[in-house]
Amino acid sequence: MSEIEAAVLLMIQFLDWVAERPRSHDDVMEAWRSSCPRFPVWEDALIQGLIHYERGSRRLVVLTDKGRAKIAAAEAPSRPVARAS
Repeated sequence: MSEIEAAVLLMIQFLDWVAERPRSHDDVMEAWRSSCPRFPVWEDALIQGLIHYERGSRRLVVLTDKGRAKIAAAEAPSRPVARAS
């Protein structure tokens, strides 16, 4: 498995974890902080707009529509590409 594939799988795992229920910032930091510069899942999810802080909350982290779409795309079965003859 390449580093890119591992990073994608790690991101999906993180998004699934957040999708289970809103998570506090402290919970996210405790569970997902990484000292590895190759897998900054938390930072990448924020930058890509896959998660955000819920408005009016006490810093609850929730999925965005884009984050939910990324999970759905990862769960969708691969379809063969039709080729023109």
